[in-house]
Amino acid sequence: MERVFVSRVIDASADTVWQAVRDFNGMPDWHPAIADSEIEDGRAPDAVGCVRSFHLADGSHLREQLTELSDAYRMMRYVILDSPMPVTGYDASLQILPVTEGDACLACWEAEFEVSEDDDGATVDTVTNGVFRAGLEALAAQLERPG
Repeated sequence: MERVFVSRVIDASADTVWQAVRDFNGMPDWHPAIADSEIEDGRAPDAVGCVRSFHLADGSHLREQLTELSDAYRMMRYVILDSPMPVTGYDASLQILPVTEGDACLACWEAEFEVSEDDDGATVDTVTNGVFRAGLEALAAQLERPG
């Protein structure tokens, strides 16, 4: 089992950042790797069980299902249903925690998954850097207070 964890302090309130990420269909608005996204079957993007179908900038197609959403804890959990990555059992969460000094927040994105035995570490690197780190950096660039 592989485990990936990336965190970043963002100089914006936890509520501001949570409002940007809690929309399960909103990743194209802040993540540079996501080209488009739609929620299947007309469900609401904050309904637990909804499935987002999206394309990456390179044309790859993925489907993910929202399994938990908590406004009280500013946390969402989701699983991958279909992906070009050689992963199984992919379970991820994204949580936004308030930082008491300065009204900033800590964004924590993590996942656990299995990769094929012949994977050379490329999948872990892709999730760590191409998905989580790139996403949190873009989120910070979009939402941080100037100065």
